[in-house]
Amino acid sequence: MLSTLQPPRSLTLLPFRRLHGSKTIASLASSSPTLDASSVSPPQSQILTTRRSLLSGETTASEIAKSYLSRIRLTEPQLKCFLHVSENVLKEAQEIDQRISRGEEVGPLAGVVIGVKDNICTEGMPSTAASRILEHYRPPFDATAVKKIKEMGGIVVGKTNMDEFGMGSTTEASAFQVTANPWDLTRVPGGSSGGTAAAVAAKQCMVSLGSDTGGSVRQPASFCGVVGLKPTYGRVSRFGLMAYASSLDVIGCFGSTVADAGMLLHAVSGYDRFDSTSSKQDVPDFESQFLSMDSFESKPLKGVRVGLIRETLEEGVDSGVRSATQEAASHLEALGCLVTEVSLPSFSLGLPAYYVIASSESSSNLSRYDGVRYGNQVMADELNKLYDCSRGQGFGGEVKMRILMGTYALSAGYYDAYYKRAQQVRTLIRKDFKAALDHNDILISPAAPSAAYKIGEKKDDPLAMYAGDIMTVNVNLAGLPAIVLPCGLVEGGPSGLPVGLQMIGAAFDEETLLKVGHIFEQTLNGSGFVPPTLPNVA
Repeated sequence: MLSTLQPPRSLTLLPFRRLHGSKTIASLASSSPTLDASSVSPPQSQILTTRRSLLSGETTASEIAKSYLSRIRLTEPQLKCFLHVSENVLKEAQEIDQRISRGEEVGPLAGVVIGVKDNICTEGMPSTAASRILEHYRPPFDATAVKKIKEMGGIVVGKTNMDEFGMGSTTEASAFQVTANPWDLTRVPGGSSGGTAAAVAAKQCMVSLGSDTGGSVRQPASFCGVVGLKPTYGRVSRFGLMAYASSLDVIGCFGSTVADAGMLLHAVSGYDRFDSTSSKQDVPDFESQFLSMDSFESKPLKGVRVGLIRETLEEGVDSGVRSATQEAASHLEALGCLVTEVSLPSFSLGLPAYYVIASSESSSNLSRYDGVRYGNQVMADELNKLYDCSRGQGFGGEVKMRILMGTYALSAGYYDAYYKRAQQVRTLIRKDFKAALDHNDILISPAAPSAAYKIGEKKDDPLAMYAGDIMTVNVNLAGLPAIVLPCGLVEGGPSGLPVGLQMIGAAFDEETLLKVGHIFEQTLNGSGFVPPTLPNVA
């Protein structure tokens, strides 16, 4: 049986203190029978484990594929992570086995089972962006990121659920189904890449591709206790990614370890002539950062300068999240980092600026879905009525609201007051990040103000839901890379809810983020963040 499908393991983060009445991981370990710190070893890369197992003959790609398909069949009725599961998984796995048996070389992702968010095009498979207006749409091409995965031997297992066109933070805005959080089935997995994150957390796939416009990879990674990596804008081609806000959208990576997320990013990165915004920057060998614990020095991060963003720990952040973040900062200090507090004066301006810019760009991008050029068509006897009915029946409420907001902000009388001013704020945010990163190697903050909340809790309060993006949107406005990885648990659910730590780096310096994140993750005492609520495959 693959190590990814082993029974849930316990976790604890040491050293830990009891702070502000919340439960730290250490206190949860002592109070919960499902958490036993002594039985946990550092998390292992599923990509590297798969590669070794295939080449040694210990297992086959077919056996791996069958075990994940079995896992999906067992857990999907509860979770609803996938909108479509591929019929070609076993066929592709058998082709890999045949190549290995003939002694042929296979790619670095051979046999790796990968989920893909439903707004990333996959040839011959439904790609709907979780919207009725694209229901039954099957693209005739692969997105560049998907094409690269397939060329390296990766197996796309299916398309994951999301908020419609990426507009939402809970996955409740999907037109088809609501995904549950594997840590507590009554809670949201985050969004918009909620199905993508939940699938990795529930071991339905090894790694997955999502998209991040304002935190849609990082916030669900925090809620589901997995690693979420948002690359620098331009690092990964957007060709084949259905546009929401073109100046903010990036394709990101999920994994159960930093190494897995980093290796997936390496696979999909690089210049693409089909995307004029993709960068020609060289792609470093990220795998060289993933050293074993045996090679760590006593202070493996000695000299790394870390800035803790002051504004991210102020009013509005749950005490448990604040405590976990402070303890993570202490853990970085114990690893040799020099941690200081930094201020980003424009931090609070990012949220309104983001929603003006994102809504404005979405109102333009989604104008193509009119029932004539793109999207399902509702027949009518007059052209304007055809547009009205096709879009009215095809789009959900959240999408319609953001289109209206964006159209208003771009209108002749309000362009300067809203869109132009938001772009000016964007410049201030970039300058503040640059000033902070000139004196620090990385910046850290919580990934979200709270842990996962109940399904339906914020559905009727969009402003409260939007406020949950405050930790992440500034990074997109500045175009910087960031990684989120689990750093603790807070009270809630059967045995606690995960909290993510966000690390932010300079443009195109994913290498530093992966190095620091990997060492942080590997040196946590009992860092196997595995949901306890779901059955295991025998």
